[in-house]
Amino acid sequence: MTRTVLFHELGGPEVMRLADLEVGDPGPGEVRIRVDAIGLNRAEVLFRSGFYIYPVRAFPARLGNEASGLVEAVGPGVSSLRVGQPISTLPAFSQNDYGVYADRAIVPASAVVPRPDNLDPVRGSAVWMPYLTAYGALVETTGLRPGDTILLNAASSSSGLAIIDVANRIGAIPIALTRTAAKRDFLLKHGAAEVVVTDTEDVAARVLDATDGRGVDLVMDAVAGPGITALSRLVAPGGTLVVYGGLSGEPTPYPGLDLGLPALNIRSYTMLEITGDPERLRRAVAFIGSGLRAGAFEPVVDRVFALEDIVAAHRHLESNAQVGKIVVTTGGAP
Repeated sequence: MTRTVLFHELGGPEVMRLADLEVGDPGPGEVRIRVDAIGLNRAEVLFRSGFYIYPVRAFPARLGNEASGLVEAVGPGVSSLRVGQPISTLPAFSQNDYGVYADRAIVPASAVVPRPDNLDPVRGSAVWMPYLTAYGALVETTGLRPGDTILLNAASSSSGLAIIDVANRIGAIPIALTRTAAKRDFLLKHGAAEVVVTDTEDVAARVLDATDGRGVDLVMDAVAGPGITALSRLVAPGGTLVVYGGLSGEPTPYPGLDLGLPALNIRSYTMLEITGDPERLRRAVAFIGSGLRAGAFEPVVDRVFALEDIVAAHRHLESNAQVGKIVVTTGGAP
């Protein structure tokens, strides 16, 4: 039997419950893992509450697709992994099919990668969602180049911090937006070239000053909503604005219809564009692995909760007060 987080209805964090379930043996193309740490993501909040890009197929439902631990058993046809191997899981499967909020879980072998020796289980569960998001948007989707300037909001989120890291790895110049001055020093230390405090500073003036009046080559917008119009005015002619989140919870206008704006490209983006394409995913894993080995990428962990405190962990996730990743541990690691 293994402790597994289930929910029997859509709703807030309180709908999640721990249950004891038989985990079973992995089938063809699957592995069973001992889960040591779980990285929490906004996708799980949206799935649990009924607002994700795909709906819950059946109840009770599971949660989670980013974890680290050890391989316990391999199914038929799996030769790339071995029992006892330290691993992390990629967010490359539907939560309708698998879930890693548990002491043990079965996952597709194609979504498992070896965990580098320099990553402990907690940090090993905090890598893949943010860095896959950042790599996919900056490298595969927009082709960010050395010397380009990128503007990002929600900069202290795990994805925001990964975007700063990937931008610096490429040789681009990241400008971070944050609501309050409390996170300015942290973001500068993490590698932001400039930090603009949106509650107290003139964002447009600061950004235009930092770019000699030209504007930025790329905006990464995790907030969306009405603020997209102001952000679009900061894009250099021919630049790109990417919407990859909806933290505002408000309808998002299409600013390209405003003829007073410079010519720009606007698109939405999800990490599923990378995890759903084997060749893009192969390149992403290679790029991120290189950054981890070189020390250029370092996952930031905000707080660690125990599995039995999963409700409190989700409440903290929904507060938007965190800097970096929220991680849940099972107690399985020695």
